[in-house]
Parts: sequence; C-alpha cells; structure tokens
Amino acid sequence: MELYDRQTLEHLNTKVIQEFSKTLEMFGLSPGDARLFVTLYIHRTPMTLDEMSEALGKSKTSMSTGVRNLADQGLVERVWKKGFRKDLYKADENLYSKFMNTYIKKWLTASHEQMVTLQSLDNQMEADSDEKERPYEVAQLQKRVDDMIRFHRLISEAFKEIQPNSSR
Repeated sequence: MELYDRQTLEHLNTKVIQEFSKTLEMFGLSPGDARLFVTLYIHRTPMTLDEMSEALGKSKTSMSTGVRNLADQGLVERVWKKGFRKDLYKADENLYSKFMNTYIKKWLTASHEQMVTLQSLDNQMEADSDEKERPYEVAQLQKRVDDMIRFHRLISEAFKEIQPNSSR
C-alpha cells in the first residue's frame, strides 16, 4: 500500500517549493528564480531546461534566463554527462554556505561603496570651510554623516564575523 499517491507527492513538492522560495527571496532572488533553484535542489539530479520547464509550467526561455541568473550568482552549475547531448544543470548542495557567502558579499560590497561615498562627502564638507566658519547646519550634517560612516563600518565588521569560510 502506497502512503502517498502521485497527486499528493506533487502537492507536497509544490508546497515545499512555495515555502522555501519565500526564504530565498529574502536573499534577493526573484520569485521565479527562487522557485527554479528549489526545484533543482529538490530534484537532486541534474535537469535539462525542458525538464525544468515541465516541472514549473514555464517556458524554456524563462528557464534559460533563470538558470543564467542563478549561475551568475554561483548557485547553479552546468554539468556534463557522458552520452547526453543537452545541457544539464544542478543546484549547489551547500545551501547555508552558498547563500550566506553570496548575501554577505553583496552587503559588504554595497556597504563599502556607500561608506566611500559618505567619506568623500564628509571630506568635501571639511575642505569647503574651516571649523570656525562652518554653518551650524553643515556641522550637524557632518556629525550625522560621521554616524553613518561608523554605521557602515559596524555592518562590515558584523558581516565579516558571520561569513562562512572567511579567513579570520
């Protein structure tokens, strides 16, 4: 006696894909890319674009775009199988490490860029007038900018501490 019929298994798969996709969307993946990644991850063996298209009910073109997006982020890779002519793709198996590294790298890059811009603005305010002649509003703005720079430093330090596989 089968505990789960095909329809029940398909329903469970769909629910798992929907739920875990919500988590992946928090890492900046589009809903479609998140569902595609979860589908590849659940499937465990490499899939063709046709198989992905059938599994998700989307066009082969949208699967190709999704796979390219995921591959650009290092979340999916193309694999080779002897005697198989079509391209095959599989999801990276180490979810935590892969997503945390990707997410943290984005945060660190954005934080650094914003900090550099804020430092440049701070330097410009410093150079434009000396401290004695600086209007009150400019002095207050400069204090806030200094707080923002400190905020970005703290963010960077925190993310570097939790980054998996980081060399500390």
